[in-house]
Amino acid sequence: MTSTQSNLADLSRFIFRAPNWYTSLAFALLLAAVAGVAAFDSGAYERTWRGLFFIGRDAWEGVFFIGVPTVIAAFGTTGLDRFVGGRLTPNRSSLLALVSELVVVAIVTGAAVVSVFTGLGQRFVFDALVVALASIFAFRLLVVMAVSGSSVLVASVPASLQTLAAAVLLLIYGGTLRFLEVGGPLIDAYVREYLSRPETAPAEFSAISVDHFVLLGISCAIYAVAVYAFVVAVDRPWRRSMGVSLLDFLRGFVGHVAEGTRELEEFFQDLGEEAIVPVSVLSFRTESGEEKARFVLPMIHPGPMGEIGGGNFPERVAADSPGLVFPPHATAGHDFNLVTEREVDTILHAAETAADGITYDTAATRSVRVASGEVSMLGQAFDDDGLLAATYAPGFADDIEYGVGLSAAAETRASGLDDVMLIDAHNSNNGLEGPDLGHVTPGSERAFDMIEAAGIAGQRLATAERGSLELGVAWDETPWTVEEGIGPLGVRVAVADVDGHETAYVLIDGNNMEPGLRGTLLDALVAEGPVDAAEILTTDTHVVNTIEADNQVGAAIPWAQLEELVAELAEEARADREPVEAGAATERATVTVFGNDRTEALASHANAVVAMGGAFAVSVILAAVAVSLLIFLFA
Repeated sequence: MTSTQSNLADLSRFIFRAPNWYTSLAFALLLAAVAGVAAFDSGAYERTWRGLFFIGRDAWEGVFFIGVPTVIAAFGTTGLDRFVGGRLTPNRSSLLALVSELVVVAIVTGAAVVSVFTGLGQRFVFDALVVALASIFAFRLLVVMAVSGSSVLVASVPASLQTLAAAVLLLIYGGTLRFLEVGGPLIDAYVREYLSRPETAPAEFSAISVDHFVLLGISCAIYAVAVYAFVVAVDRPWRRSMGVSLLDFLRGFVGHVAEGTRELEEFFQDLGEEAIVPVSVLSFRTESGEEKARFVLPMIHPGPMGEIGGGNFPERVAADSPGLVFPPHATAGHDFNLVTEREVDTILHAAETAADGITYDTAATRSVRVASGEVSMLGQAFDDDGLLAATYAPGFADDIEYGVGLSAAAETRASGLDDVMLIDAHNSNNGLEGPDLGHVTPGSERAFDMIEAAGIAGQRLATAERGSLELGVAWDETPWTVEEGIGPLGVRVAVADVDGHETAYVLIDGNNMEPGLRGTLLDALVAEGPVDAAEILTTDTHVVNTIEADNQVGAAIPWAQLEELVAELAEEARADREPVEAGAATERATVTVFGNDRTEALASHANAVVAMGGAFAVSVILAAVAVSLLIFLFA
């Protein structure tokens, strides 16, 4: 992940799950009742039962005049939006109505305070109410356009519901209909009887005039034009350079994080391009022919986040084999995110094909550790196939690019090995700090360090003596959750024993690790523990990244408890050792991924919108408000 991508990922901290619709409505009605007590003065607040009655009446008036439009909008917006082809859910619709109510209450309360200290009177408060109702129409219009992908005219229908409901109540209970010629004595009598009820409304409503409704209509039209101009201005660069819409991205992103939908995959499908990726499988089976463990390593990136695309690939692949599956992180960055979860099936099929073609042997080498520059690499050969795990710890590193991994694996095969599984241990990073976050790119010194280390490891493994192989495994789901940086696979340990030399492979289902934690765990296993060599690996699962952009292993859990668990699992794996035979094979799979430089381009465009869109939005709002004020002054 580059610094540009990290800036985009860091925005996830502002996103939250949409509450259930009934929770939003309950809070909206409570807020309306409190606002009613504050806004409407029944004139009898003495500490008697009569005072309590009038307070209750004020609360009811607040619920009726403020809460009812919110309820109508909460239930009606979803229906209207779906009728015109939109996608608003009840939860989103209710939350949108609640936020709109908060805007109205805040603006009107501010205007009431100003009127008290300036003597502007009740008409000023209703002038502010007109601005508030026009503002929530604009806000709702923008949200409906973004979420449903509707045009400005179509989106105006569901977006106007809350403003329209409030205006109708004001029209009826403000007595304004009495000043309108409806036509005919019968209709006029009906209007006076049923549609004009100022005598039952709060006294403050007497300040409402026909002008308020005319100004509301004009203001809504101005605000709608402003919203359309804003959307066109921020969306055009996306369409020109990437061929996709910003609104599609926002709709998918909010839908996934707020409600767990898969709308974002549709956006990524349009963005992606086809790629061929190697899928490597290293399998261990017992003397009876039963698979004991399997390492599966497709050269993809398990992202972009949550369960979108390949974000939950580790759990998917772990459920697809009879043995205990180890799905470590491959040498691939965000450009190799799968665009949809359907692509995972293609990877799983390739893994099964590779497993079916494995030739097994009982011979294996002891593990070796080599170093070159910043990189340290643990390698072990099983017959003529190699397993390598690279780390830049104690330095900081994130993803290793696809091209670097291919070159390093080719260097190892040139030394005499056949199939090579090259793992990015992904076990030491300093979060989202720094200019480049340790991204290992082609042509960098770190890339050449890895290629050289892979060549050295390959030479040593190709000529090393072979011995008989035993393997033991252990697994614990752990008590920790994705909120604490640990995915559903928990911690898995495999101990390979070759002629008494034991090597532990510890796989933690998380996205990278806090600096220093890898060293602490290695000390518990090697310096103070039972094995001769070990490496700590992470899956780079992205199910933990809907919580925080850098929710790394060790950031939220006690290190001592994780150290104790890893040591216990290593002992369990040692006790589980038995003679096995091993073999590896590689298949190629054709999948749709983000594509070269697409992730960086997407992040750059999104960051530009965040940086410039806010200022532009403020400018548009100020311009629209200024025009509205001029109309108010000269109307």
